[in-house]
Amino acid sequence: MATGRVVSSFVSILVIVAAFWYSRDDGHAMLQSRLQDVLNAMLEVEQQYAVGEVRIAVGYGACKDVFVHGSKLLGPLSPPQRTAHFSAIQSLSQLKEMYALFYTAGSAAERFVSNDTLFAELVEMASALPGMYSALGGNAPVMASRFAKEGAKVMLAARRTPYILEQLPEKVIVAGEETTGSDDIHLIIEYKAGESWGAYHTPRANRFIIHSDDSNPTLSTVESFGERLSKFRPHLLVVGGLQMMDNFPFLPGMREERLRAVRDQMMSMPPSTRVHFEMASFTETELLAGLVEHVIPYADSLGMNEQELPNLHSMLRYGNVSLVADFNPRVASVLDQMRDIFRQLGELRVSGRRLTRLHLHTLAFQAVMVATDSPWTHTLAAATKAALTANRHVCGNPQISIETARMLMDDGFTLSEASGSGRVIFDNQHPVSCWKEQGGRVEVCIAPVLVCTTVRHTAGGGDNISAAGLVLQV
Repeated sequence: MATGRVVSSFVSILVIVAAFWYSRDDGHAMLQSRLQDVLNAMLEVEQQYAVGEVRIAVGYGACKDVFVHGSKLLGPLSPPQRTAHFSAIQSLSQLKEMYALFYTAGSAAERFVSNDTLFAELVEMASALPGMYSALGGNAPVMASRFAKEGAKVMLAARRTPYILEQLPEKVIVAGEETTGSDDIHLIIEYKAGESWGAYHTPRANRFIIHSDDSNPTLSTVESFGERLSKFRPHLLVVGGLQMMDNFPFLPGMREERLRAVRDQMMSMPPSTRVHFEMASFTETELLAGLVEHVIPYADSLGMNEQELPNLHSMLRYGNVSLVADFNPRVASVLDQMRDIFRQLGELRVSGRRLTRLHLHTLAFQAVMVATDSPWTHTLAAATKAALTANRHVCGNPQISIETARMLMDDGFTLSEASGSGRVIFDNQHPVSCWKEQGGRVEVCIAPVLVCTTVRHTAGGGDNISAAGLVLQV
């Protein structure tokens, strides 16, 4: 009898274990099937649209990005006792404290290093580490390269150094002074999801960028770029790279003068040329306030990520800067913030322009909001293209594989945090949701991102994504 009970118990355990493994396999198969359906539907949309004969002018600046993994550069150093934020980095201890702050939040950041000696030592250390590599950097050249890859004719505001000319696609015209001097270097410290540094843990893959650049912050290419703009006759002017001015030691009045130069260039565009401003990580209240006064009102379109959206929203509503935000925000929350910004800036009419397009790129989804009476078209395709580009860039592979992808979006999302708001149910066959609101005056599209699980690149992600969405709407 005892032997029989033992055998019976053993068989029962085997049945339970087998059921667990089969159910696990079935769940994995269902998940893979869902991802494949979503991918197929999005690829079908993408294939229906091509880039026309468009001319895009992109400013300002360029640099050489040196990529290094944070675990190799900072990992061997003792972690800081606290996290902290500084307006500029002056010492190694400040670097560690600020890196830990954004590392634990999983938020991207870019900061100026005022200590030239420290920065040179960090670059030297990074250059000797295994796995280090370099690439063309800066918002403007990265976006220009993406526009060119998608088929647009592009002119870039940058110094004509041998390295920059070698790295750019041949079809990109570089409008800037010829120089044989050394390239400005930005150090890209990357980390992967789930990593730890002492007591600090990161929830997602991202990067922390530092530089000691004294050329790009002064926007030295604005004038030479302007001399060629009228002849180039762009359909779209893209303004980016202004975060380089954040906490830079300008002489009194110089930064405002440079912002006015950008404003004048934006104002010089005819009504037929649309203007897009690409946001970035701003921490200095004075600079963001200057952008709200001199730059943002002169743009038809804005692009930003999940940290930059609440930053701009906070500045417009409360006059201050929010340093760290939720790395994976809810759709309803960001839609409310987008509506608030869209309404406030859309009511402004500066030299005939008002905000008619807003693109938010997050880890989990893309959100594009446009005014239906504007020239922006193909919103569904733009959101789709941006979402697909997110996976391709981060994975470093033009072919999207469901084996190295996952979705963070839920089975549905509410349209607003206000009580009684509607809800959109996710449809695998039609994964990109679009609708009209405010009496049909505004169209909104939400596209899920097939998040790459084998991260190769984080830097430049937002620029590639934003450019991919823009180029289909010009």
